[in-house]
Amino acid sequence: MAHMADLFHQNSPKPAKGKRGDYTAKDIEVLEGLEPVRRRPGMYIGGSDESAMHHLIAETLDNAMDEAVAGHATTIEVELGADNEVTVRDNGRGIPIDPHPKFPKKSALEVIMTTLHSGGKFSGKVYETSGGLHGVGISVVNALSSKLAVEVARDKTLWTQTFSRGVAKTKLAKGGAVNRRGTSVIFTPDTQIFGDKARFRPALVYRMVRSKAYLFEGVKVRWSCDKSLLKGDDQTPAEDELHFANGLTDYLTHVLNGRKRLMDSFFAGKAEMTGNGNDIGGRVEWAVCWPDDEQGFLNSYCNTIPTAEGGTHEQGMKTAMLRGLKSYADMSGSKGVGNVTGEDVWGGACIMLSLFIRDPQFQGQTKEKLVSVAATRLVETVIKDHFDHWLSGDMASANTLLETVIARASERVKKKQDQDFSRKSATKKLRLPGKLTDCTRSSPRGTELFIVEGDSAGGSAKQARSRETQAVLPLRGKILNVASASDDKMRANQEIQDLIEALGCGIRDRYDESKLRYEKIIIMTDADVDGAHIASLLMTFFYQEMRALIDNGHLYLALPPLYRLSQRGTTIYAMDDADKARLMATAFDARGKVEVSRFKGLGEMPPGQLKETTMDPGRRTLLKVMLAGPEEKSAQRATAKLVEQLMGRNPEERFKFIQENAKFAAALDI
Repeated sequence: MAHMADLFHQNSPKPAKGKRGDYTAKDIEVLEGLEPVRRRPGMYIGGSDESAMHHLIAETLDNAMDEAVAGHATTIEVELGADNEVTVRDNGRGIPIDPHPKFPKKSALEVIMTTLHSGGKFSGKVYETSGGLHGVGISVVNALSSKLAVEVARDKTLWTQTFSRGVAKTKLAKGGAVNRRGTSVIFTPDTQIFGDKARFRPALVYRMVRSKAYLFEGVKVRWSCDKSLLKGDDQTPAEDELHFANGLTDYLTHVLNGRKRLMDSFFAGKAEMTGNGNDIGGRVEWAVCWPDDEQGFLNSYCNTIPTAEGGTHEQGMKTAMLRGLKSYADMSGSKGVGNVTGEDVWGGACIMLSLFIRDPQFQGQTKEKLVSVAATRLVETVIKDHFDHWLSGDMASANTLLETVIARASERVKKKQDQDFSRKSATKKLRLPGKLTDCTRSSPRGTELFIVEGDSAGGSAKQARSRETQAVLPLRGKILNVASASDDKMRANQEIQDLIEALGCGIRDRYDESKLRYEKIIIMTDADVDGAHIASLLMTFFYQEMRALIDNGHLYLALPPLYRLSQRGTTIYAMDDADKARLMATAFDARGKVEVSRFKGLGEMPPGQLKETTMDPGRRTLLKVMLAGPEEKSAQRATAKLVEQLMGRNPEERFKFIQENAKFAAALDI
């Protein structure tokens, strides 16, 4: 043991003085005040870009809304200035300005503005419910603002104090007499954090402000925006007063904007619930309707905070609606509800849900998901009771909803039976037995489907493939041009249906990435004009019907050679005429004859050569098919226009394209 210890000490590296590897007490930083916020803004507002910057307005507006929800404010004003300055003003009680008992040299206002985890929302005595939970909201706004001023009107006296980057620049100053009350926060985001070019977007801020007004019908929100910020924006008003007496129902009416609904009535209401024992108390508000087009959404909130990622309150509502409708079906003797799932009930509905509870628990500081376990039971209990009454009180609407949900469930089950099949049964289900030669690997990972033209090419590909990972689907000639064909023609086209069934992932809005049976889809056509045309038709099909398959990087083009060049045992493949000329001049001995073989098609290429040149992952060349990303909107529009021009129903557009681009073909000596 002693010997082993000696060896260990002999071989252990000895720390060198002054090197970067040293780790001592002087390396331990203690961040004070609001410095942690400035060092790591993403922890508090989700990032440091322009999008995250809007969270500063949300935090400030939430404080004003908390005053309104608590019954102390009736009006909130939000003003967006030309110099990226924001003013949020309420007529609530006003932030306390008296000395703080723990920090007697500072006012409560200064403590709130400059200290993390300070505020009046911890004990529940000042606010029954609130969006602020951790006492970091307004201090974070202060930390990330180059300029911030607070005006407080209390007891008919105006008090002011200014800050910069989280530090007080002036003492709390007493102003003159005023005949109002409330708090005003005026701030400008810090360009050191967000960059010189970051600007608030009026349309986004206006939507934020309007959503708060919908969430609490007891408040008026006055909006104003400098007109210079609205150039090119004819949807966002420069001034507006937002007050919605019917709250969430008003919002749905506005969003639907005349869209046809399954039933005229809304399922809407509000309810108070007092907590007993370990149960939380609170208030639930909701509004639901079912549009005829089934283009729905679910927007949920907790204490006026939008919960974009849902949470326990959403789960409670979904459970209540599913159980309520199934109970009604049992009561009315309706059949066919056995297959009904929650998605069938709320999937096409427009739903607004707003919960007010004490001490909600969110996932993360940005509060995008509610995780309060008790909220599930609270919301489910309240809404289930009201949903039962609504269904039994309006049986015409209830029956319409029930019939629609049962029909949706039946359609979903039928589609699942038609499309969601196992790899083993896929080959059996194809109407042309043996057309798809599948691979043996059960998982899609590492698998490839080669789409080839004709049985001859299919035969060569089947012999050249790797049986474990490569599948082959031959097509008979040129497939249907889906860009100019009707849906009926597409459904009746056997080649298209074989392809859809072989892939297994569905099309259009039913596309499901998890059901895609192969990792790579490879279009392998002859290296001639006809082959290029078939490849174009296939790419058009994927673009029109399975665009997500392209977006997710699954579609490729194989690049088979056009020529085989041989000289005294040396064989090289040329992709085209230009490649052949280059290789003839550079790759061979000028004293020997070079044998040139032109492949008329993949079907005439021996399996060994096809594998060597086109199918072997170690030696082949694939061309990945890619589309412009969502941020490249102009490129997306150009792609859509080109597909419509070349493949659409208007032949004049194709003729025009040929005329405009014929000169390029001439230049290429085509």
